[in-house]
Amino acid sequence: MDTSTSLTDWAALFARTAPVPISPPLLLGILVAAAALSIPRATWQYFGLFTTLVHELGHALAAVLSGRVVHGIRIRRNHSGDALSSGRGAFGTVVSGVLGYPAPAIVGAAQLLSVFNGYTAIALVAGGVVLLLTLLVIRNLFGTLVVLASAAVSAALWVYATPAVQSYALLVLGVALLVGSVRGLVTVIGVHVRRRGQLQTSDAYLLYRRTGVPSVVWLAIFAALIGGCCVLTVMAYLAR
Repeated sequence: MDTSTSLTDWAALFARTAPVPISPPLLLGILVAAAALSIPRATWQYFGLFTTLVHELGHALAAVLSGRVVHGIRIRRNHSGDALSSGRGAFGTVVSGVLGYPAPAIVGAAQLLSVFNGYTAIALVAGGVVLLLTLLVIRNLFGTLVVLASAAVSAALWVYATPAVQSYALLVLGVALLVGSVRGLVTVIGVHVRRRGQLQTSDAYLLYRRTGVPSVVWLAIFAALIGGCCVLTVMAYLAR
């Protein structure tokens, strides 16, 4: 086997490619497909689990980057989850608490920008690697099944789909994650407005308990981060 040729072939898989064309009718189809994943209850009961996984990974990654130790992640059937971490100082706790609800929007925007700029292969592989690493910290059986199912979809796209299909699939997934993040924000705002008996499930309330900063400030930060991701992707599409 020619090692140099093999390395060249592998490098070519991750090289920047020409971005896929996105005509207005195709864009409409992508938006419809993303809405079909993230809005109807029948599909949200499944796709929402992936959004919850990304939410908890946002907590976990922020914890690691701020010097905390992640002890485990749990995902439950009712779309709730936990990312348990420990460490000294309030900074890591705050950063970890803030980056849960915006995480799906951040990941979705990153996927869309990757496709817009011809880096679909890198985005797909990076996502698959993160999912495999997540198996090291997942702490319940149902959560493990969610991670394995997500990894299986990623692997199927990598093995069986053409580069164009991969790109369009990531576009649908990216938009669906943005919608899912907005949906999560609306849900947590609803907890504060109409279902205050469930405040213990709100990251904004938990941040208030830890810092004394009112929940409305944290909700505004969530909204600013999610809205910023949405605006960024729209601007990137228009600039193509």
